Amino acid sequence: MQRYFWIITGWTAIAVYGCTTNGNTDAGKKEAQPFPVTRLAVKDTLLKHNYVAGLQAVRNVEVRARVNGFLEKIYIDEGQHVTKGQLLFSINAEEYKAQLAAANANLSSAIAEAKAAAVDARRIKLLVEKKVIATTELEVAEARLAAVDARVDEARSAVSRATMHLGYTDVRAPFDGIIDRIPLKTGSLVEDGALLTTVSDTHEMYAYFNVSETEYLEYQKSHKGPSNKTVGLILADGTPYAWPGKVETIEGEFESSTGAIAFRARFPNPQRLLKHGATGNIQLENTLDDALIIPQKAVFEMQDKNYVFVVGDGDKVSMRSISPSARLSNCYIVKEGLQPNERIVCEGIQSIRDGMHIHPVNIPLDSLLKM
Repeated sequence: MQRYFWIITGWTAIAVYGCTTNGNTDAGKKEAQPFPVTRLAVKDTLLKHNYVAGLQAVRNVEVRARVNGFLEKIYIDEGQHVTKGQLLFSINAEEYKAQLAAANANLSSAIAEAKAAAVDARRIKLLVEKKVIATTELEVAEARLAAVDARVDEARSAVSRATMHLGYTDVRAPFDGIIDRIPLKTGSLVEDGALLTTVSDTHEMYAYFNVSETEYLEYQKSHKGPSNKTVGLILADGTPYAWPGKVETIEGEFESSTGAIAFRARFPNPQRLLKHGATGNIQLENTLDDALIIPQKAVFEMQDKNYVFVVGDGDKVSMRSISPSARLSNCYIVKEGLQPNERIVCEGIQSIRDGMHIHPVNIPLDSLLKM
């Protein structure tokens, strides 16, 4: 009676059928479907990470007025290349010429007064030596001479200051570079500190980008010397920049809010293609020794975990959880879960079930990674 109960139950039918199929191993193998399988191996791998970067000129300086006055003439145009010392702007200088003339007049007067005081002091000294007058007269004369000499120094300082202010009316380029926007026009009233333009030295460019702590450690471990610290640049239109750059410096601390640290790379810019304020993507390369790589098509996700089908004895597949350390364009680098020389199904995993027998079709790993 009990046997009859199990026979008519649907679960028993499945169980009996399953036992019959597993018991007939040869028949299962004959019916096994072919699936591509690859054997795992470790190899040295070049990782490429992309980071959004901001480009800045090696020197980008605001040119500001240092005196008040009317903008008399503009000698350059926006976007023009200028050389160090080239005249850019002229501010009306009449007021400062008058100030310089007055300062020179005051200096001449002070010098004349100093000469007279010196002559008077020498005369009084002779009289004191002859005991004609008291020595106190000489002390007064010498004090008067010292005061006049101080006035001469003050007048010289005023001349120097007036000369400097007059010189500020001609605004010149601080270095070779490209002129940015010119916000003021001829005739505008300029105040001390007003922005006239910006000059950018773009013969070389800085690229600033942020790297996570994990990738920073990978980078430091895989680069032994400065000669290896080259990076590539992808422009905003997706094309690669022709000249490689070099990582020059790394900031001293991680940003607490993002957990990232800033890198700075320098790129040559012989054709002046790169401009201050542009953006791009930095390609940072790290070398991993003895990395275990698997094709991306071999991996599937289930409940936020990654799995592969491992081919075991008798060409039976079993589902196994893995932990990837990095994901590349068409493959994963495995951190945990697999070992070299193990075999995995590399394609068609949606048609496989755990415990299924397959007919393995061996495919070299290198050919899969190049696809």
